[in-house]
Amino acid sequence: MEPTAELLPQHFQINPSLPIYEQFVEAIRRRIVCGAIPPGMRLPSVRELAAARGVNPTTAARTYQELERSGLIVTYRGQGTFVTRDGDIITDARRAIAVQAVRDFFEAAASLGLTAEQMLNMYREDSHDNEA
Repeated sequence: MEPTAELLPQHFQINPSLPIYEQFVEAIRRRIVCGAIPPGMRLPSVRELAAARGVNPTTAARTYQELERSGLIVTYRGQGTFVTRDGDIITDARRAIAVQAVRDFFEAAASLGLTAEQMLNMYREDSHDNEA
């Protein structure tokens, strides 16, 4: 039996200010790197994804094209589309997401006129207050 996992979470909300395919790519990429979608899992066809999410098949195809370009998914003619089994590709994608999150954190701190350490201290204080 093939492993199954939800490609996109049921509660996934479309942000109307961003292209849908970009949102799908990011959500699926994150689910792959965290293991929610396991290596080797067969993905739904483009038509199945489009129908399940109520989007144009072109949007679903573009989503898969972007994920394939990054190496996170592979398509075998006549067999379907699968999550890569290449652990290095998944690790590299996880690292890229983490590095971007750190960049975003530093940018947010700077935009508030704070250092990263000040932001972390605020977070720690808030977490401590919420535990009490």
